[in-house]
Amino acid sequence: MEEQLSPDEKFNLITRNLQEVLGEEKLKQILQERELKVYWGTATTGKPHVAYFVPMSKIADFLKAGCEVTILFADLHAYLDNMKAPWELLELRVKYYEQVIKAMLESIGVPLDKLKFVKGTDFQLSREYTLDVYRLSSMVTEHDAKKAGAEVVKQVEHPLLSGLLYPGLQALDEEYLKVDAQFGGVDQRKIFTLAEKYLPSLGYTKRIHMMNPMVPGLTGTKMSSSEEESKIDLLDKKDDVKKKLKKAFCEPGNIQNNGVLSFVKHVLFSLNSEFVIKRDPKWGGDKVYTSFEEVEKDFAEEQIHPGDLKASVEVALNKLLDPIRKKFETPELRKLTNAAYPQPSKNKFAAKGNPKDAAEEDDIVPSRLDLRVGKIISVEKHPDADSLYLEKIDVGEEQPRTVVSGLVAFVSQEELQDRLVILLCNLKPQKMRGIESQAMLLCASVEGDPRRVEPLDPPEGSAPGDRVFVEGFESGKPDDELKPKKKVFEKVQVDLKISEVCIAQWKEKDLMTKLGKITCKTLKGGNIS
Repeated sequence: MEEQLSPDEKFNLITRNLQEVLGEEKLKQILQERELKVYWGTATTGKPHVAYFVPMSKIADFLKAGCEVTILFADLHAYLDNMKAPWELLELRVKYYEQVIKAMLESIGVPLDKLKFVKGTDFQLSREYTLDVYRLSSMVTEHDAKKAGAEVVKQVEHPLLSGLLYPGLQALDEEYLKVDAQFGGVDQRKIFTLAEKYLPSLGYTKRIHMMNPMVPGLTGTKMSSSEEESKIDLLDKKDDVKKKLKKAFCEPGNIQNNGVLSFVKHVLFSLNSEFVIKRDPKWGGDKVYTSFEEVEKDFAEEQIHPGDLKASVEVALNKLLDPIRKKFETPELRKLTNAAYPQPSKNKFAAKGNPKDAAEEDDIVPSRLDLRVGKIISVEKHPDADSLYLEKIDVGEEQPRTVVSGLVAFVSQEELQDRLVILLCNLKPQKMRGIESQAMLLCASVEGDPRRVEPLDPPEGSAPGDRVFVEGFESGKPDDELKPKKKVFEKVQVDLKISEVCIAQWKEKDLMTKLGKITCKTLKGGNIS
């Protein structure tokens, strides 16, 4: 027989690890009278990744507290958000999300019979809902709609009207799902406050809003479906999990923006009463922790090595992923995965020979380049070449990369120190006068004038490791290493140019990070190399 919790115990369980709750007093009042009705929605866009274990862990808390929980598969929202999910794939994406979310919940021991699953288009296309959309659009200003979606809806230079509708529909979902509260990430806060402001104007009740903190990805920034290096896919093989964790940002003693530590806090300790750091007996052997605060303290004091933390998280994470991988080994779910997320079409006139090689040859797209923001942390002269310098550059990994370049001939050593630059990180390392160069600095230049060279500049606020992508190619996965014989970079480089307003572009599409566009200072119309 399940233990009966008091209203105060339910409140503590519902709100633990949340960053913010809007409407705490109303929440306490409802818990004194009955069980809370809450919903969590997810737009069915890119493949769910391991960060989804964070809301799943909270859903487990809600169920333990006796809440009635609804999970909304927001297929219409996926289409409205700059068509992240094409209309013809909406139904397939919903089926994929339903299967993978249920597999996640089962892997953490959540009983599915206590959950209600709803698809957005099952009620969002009704006459009543549509009329409410029109009513709401007659009240909400363009400024408020744009502001509300700023951290959720993809921001582009020429936004579509659909992106302005997105926040209003999310607000209306609270009424049509008949819930007391909506749960989401703190990035949804502006949508939540829009709902609180405008739903009463339609005669509907203001709801409670509960927000999770944003968990950093493996690069130290937000974990995102469109940033391959920032996340671990739920179906990634064990070797891929190891590889991605090995490259994850996890600086010794640094507890800020540490995605590995955050996963321990928000997932592993939410699901288990202890966490084991596995290490060699000569370094003290395994150590069992019963609270996250102990782990965080020991890591901050460098009593836990980043390698041991990553290895221990790898073991715990694979235990969560194993049942999901097993479920998706069936032919039916493999077929669903391929149909919901089809690979880019290949040239049907591909050259004869190895089909894999032919596909790679045809698929010359900029997403194959591992472009990142880097920060130059030191510059020193090459010991065996007067015109070359060695730059140590932080790209969000445990160790900085060494880059050999002649950039100091164009930009002073003092100017380069602590400067943010753009790096190509998946070229095969090459020795330059005896020293291996582990990446390539991207610069703007002017044809016919070899003295005019400028490093590319990331947008303000960028951090080492931020992914750089070409607009429209956000979801592609970079090659592990670009094969020199394939000349992928050289073929992409032909169309890399600086626009007339000094924006870096590929085929007139902007190079960007999540914060904005890549630029150079003065070399408009130049080349990029």
